[in-house]
Amino acid sequence: MRARTQQGPRSSIRQQGGRRRRTVSAAASMAIGVMALAALTPLASSAASASAAVATARPDTVQQALNTLVRDDGMPAATASVKDRNGHTRTYTAGVGDLATGSKVPRGGQVRIGSNTKAFTAVVVLQLVGEGKIDLGADVDTYLPGLVRGKGIDGRRITVRQLLQHTSGLPEYGAYIDDDELRNRYFEPRELLDIALQHKADAAPGEKWGYSNTNYLLAGLIVQKVTGRPLAEEIDRRIIKRVGLRHTYFPTPGDKTIREPHPRGYHRNPADGPLRDFTAIDPSAGWAAGQLISTDSDLNRFFGALLAGRLLPAAQLAEMRTTVPVGDSGMRYGLGLTSRPLSCGGVYWGHGGDIPGYETRGGVTEDGRAVNVTVTSIPTEEAAVQHVKDAVDRALCG
Repeated sequence: MRARTQQGPRSSIRQQGGRRRRTVSAAASMAIGVMALAALTPLASSAASASAAVATARPDTVQQALNTLVRDDGMPAATASVKDRNGHTRTYTAGVGDLATGSKVPRGGQVRIGSNTKAFTAVVVLQLVGEGKIDLGADVDTYLPGLVRGKGIDGRRITVRQLLQHTSGLPEYGAYIDDDELRNRYFEPRELLDIALQHKADAAPGEKWGYSNTNYLLAGLIVQKVTGRPLAEEIDRRIIKRVGLRHTYFPTPGDKTIREPHPRGYHRNPADGPLRDFTAIDPSAGWAAGQLISTDSDLNRFFGALLAGRLLPAAQLAEMRTTVPVGDSGMRYGLGLTSRPLSCGGVYWGHGGDIPGYETRGGVTEDGRAVNVTVTSIPTEEAAVQHVKDAVDRALCG
């Protein structure tokens, strides 16, 4: 899960070097285009208002944005869930759910949400801060004594706050996991930490912002040490059940499937290689940083509940929203939460995530608007990256 300061954090499990560029093969592009154009239609929920119905009489900018991702950027499928400030929701799909069969994209389907998982992990840590069980200013050794030592790395110099805000300087373990391992191997969290600690620190603690999954790996280990329970159980009890995320879960060890209806996810490596079906993978390499499965609408519900103060006390929510700049991108990073500017003014709050097969982007505004957009392959060209961001912006500003 790499950081690109001009775009914000890229959050795939593996680090991808070089400039993003168009990499769909001619045959794959043709297959995507031919099968997808018949499936470019929005779906209105039962909660849609009369005003939303009227809006469909003119070109829908969200649908147009998803169509562009499929038609021009080679995404097998694109989906979105959009909630307005009155709570009315519309669900959109474009493309096909399975390139092999040309089947429809399932409405409200489950997907792997990658680094959105970080926001869940951060919420659990901050709940424990509110309970007096974790101190954001305490060093990692307070909770994991002697565990974090390496080349220029010392857990006595890294605080919990620096983990959550990516200012620890810790190296990225995901850069050293290849596709075959990611797809098939089960990793214990401590194995992932061992991979990271074989490499030197990227910076001194507190010196600069630098995106690293290793930060959230340690945050998850701290949660387990403090609570005496598995991280997955704490996320389920404290967040998923609390706000009614009916389609969100932390896969159990060895579970490579996606349980409910879902569009299939595709991946290309090398960057100019063909799309490969990456739907079934062992997500353990993501763990506290990227293992969750959810839906567009559940992510809207989660971030909406978070910003409304339903998951954290006011003091901890304020800490979560205390941000540092991410280069000159306009994005700012808090404690597992990002803010990004909108073309219509103001910002939206969320996270986003990549994992081979899926990319998810979105967030919520102060007045209750929410959107999450998913594409079923990580964009590998800057134009496609921008088009995903544009789809989010159109939904929140439209």
